[in-house]
Amino acid sequence: MANVAVVGAQWGDEGKGKIVDWLCERADMVVRFQGGHNAGHTLVIDGKIYKLALLPSGVVRPGKMAIIGNGVVVDPWALVGEIERVAQQGLKITPENLRVADNASLILPLHRDLDAYREDTNKGIKIGTTRRGIGPAYEDKVGRRAIRVCDLADAGVLEQKVEGLLAHHNALRRGLGRDEIDGGQLLAELKAIAPRILPFMDQSWKLIDEARKSGQRILFEGAQAFLLDIDHGTYPYVTSSNTVAAQAATGSGTGMRGVGYVLGIAKAYTTRVGGGPFPTELEDEVGRGLLARGNEYGTNTGRPRRCGWFDAVLVRQAITIGGIDGIALTKLDVLDGMKEVRICTGYRLGTTSLDRFPAGMAEQGRVEPVYETLPGWTQSTRGARSFAELPAEAIKYVRRVEELIGAPVALLSTSPEREDTILMRDPFRD
Repeated sequence: MANVAVVGAQWGDEGKGKIVDWLCERADMVVRFQGGHNAGHTLVIDGKIYKLALLPSGVVRPGKMAIIGNGVVVDPWALVGEIERVAQQGLKITPENLRVADNASLILPLHRDLDAYREDTNKGIKIGTTRRGIGPAYEDKVGRRAIRVCDLADAGVLEQKVEGLLAHHNALRRGLGRDEIDGGQLLAELKAIAPRILPFMDQSWKLIDEARKSGQRILFEGAQAFLLDIDHGTYPYVTSSNTVAAQAATGSGTGMRGVGYVLGIAKAYTTRVGGGPFPTELEDEVGRGLLARGNEYGTNTGRPRRCGWFDAVLVRQAITIGGIDGIALTKLDVLDGMKEVRICTGYRLGTTSLDRFPAGMAEQGRVEPVYETLPGWTQSTRGARSFAELPAEAIKYVRRVEELIGAPVALLSTSPEREDTILMRDPFRD
């Protein structure tokens, strides 16, 4: 039995929540390894909708241990709020089913402030962040200024670290013409939230190692996606962490051998949120149709997503760099009823043909997609649970996608419902 890492193979919002939940039935432990509460996961369980941001998707399933790993930046107030919100839906979150890495870095109110100040300025590039402080928190982590979960347990250390952090942030705020932060107030807020967080604190790497050695199956859950990776994505329109499967090891404290099978998630078309290049974007009636039928609005923000045709070049690149073994193709049913469907098979950059997505920001914005057109299908695929139930044209579309991306489709999702999933290869057994 292989452990499985689940990562997005496009710009995010590919339906990771449903796929992770579907896989949870076979897993014993679910580990979030990067990102923060900017990552919205929507789960539909027996008709009930759960919207998660920071909590690993495994919390909705009884008997599963969920872990927030050290690669995640944790807003303690957001975490407590999410625990309280799901409790109203009947999900009880306790240290029996959730642990938080003691060495995970915290997102503080000052990080949210700085995120918003930068987005509101008229200078520089607008990234289109969620304004939740994720980027500034990662900056402090790399700058060795971060306050971590374990610091909440030591008042003396906490006071010292707040003082050091504010020496940096108050200088920034003065430069931005903003009021300085009252260190005493921030310290009081942290001391007040600490008792709500500390019961969940643990050495997550040790828990994961013990689970692995005892033969338990571990599911590593990523947030965002390959094209938002800080190194390999559409820089600078990216998130502030590595989103590729290798981060599952670093962000959880697990050796690379412990990760196993890598399952990439990709929609049968493409979407992205915020600014940045998008070669196959459709700003016409077809794009608006995908937006409406796919209900393409952010789980946490409600922002409409930009929509376009499936880009095989980008997904192929994600598979190569991200070490993806197989793909879960989601939202096939959104393409139902279209007379024709297109797949991007390459790019043109002026007079040059490209079979890859360039790294340069200017080139990324100028590439033009080269399309292959396939016949659409009139029959509904929604709710199909076997490959034989799909129309012939839909099967041809899936097979062509496999050929172009150079990887098999392991799972096929035909609706938001958990059971409307076609298993073609079992990631836990491959």
